Amino acid sequence: MTRKTLDQQLRELKDKLLILGNQVEHALVESAEAFWKRDLEAARRVIQADQEINDRRFALEALTIGLIATQQPVASDLRFLAAVLEITGELERIGDYAKGIALINLRVGDRLDPPVPEELVWMAHKAADMLHRALEAFLRGDAEAARAIPKNDDEVDALYLRIYWDLMGRVIQDPSAIERVNWLLWASHNLERAADRVTNICERTVYAVTGEMAEMDISWDELEMNGEREEMLRGRSPF
Repeated sequence: MTRKTLDQQLRELKDKLLILGNQVEHALVESAEAFWKRDLEAARRVIQADQEINDRRFALEALTIGLIATQQPVASDLRFLAAVLEITGELERIGDYAKGIALINLRVGDRLDPPVPEELVWMAHKAADMLHRALEAFLRGDAEAARAIPKNDDEVDALYLRIYWDLMGRVIQDPSAIERVNWLLWASHNLERAADRVTNICERTVYAVTGEMAEMDISWDELEMNGEREEMLRGRSPF
């Protein structure tokens, strides 16, 4: 295979990865908004669409493995393909989190007390935005952009903590609400984990570009220096 042909196949792979990523972003936001709005039909759409996400993941993996097996890529091409294998798995798992929220939505049904916290929707938008920027950084080969994105993970964590403590207060006031509170906590935990998965994608991007493999983290102290932690905990919507 000529370099021109390999480059063409790599572009095809990038296009397919972007399509999968966009579908996962949409599922994440739609599942959270459907839960907040008590839209059971939208929840069913998210569940049905999950199979397509799975199919796209497997097709991408097959294409990637085929390139590795038949073209013997070296150096940066091989790192890129290895990263694609990891990233498709992360995207499929984020899709599972969206499906999980949709299933919780159906499980809760028409029970309205306590209500679904609006912060859950903020978390979904924040995680989806992180995912969008992470995939763009990967496809551009922008390691610096990838290093900057995990900062937003702690913003998602801050929203999760607000939801957690609010719901714990509701249980203290009304112990009979514990079952529904548990479902709400699981839904918000799914979004918190989705943001963690995006950080993994950023790590793979840095690896693909530089060959360096290292965990990324951002401290609460750094967020406090920018005043962002307190704004998130006070409930200011980032959207």
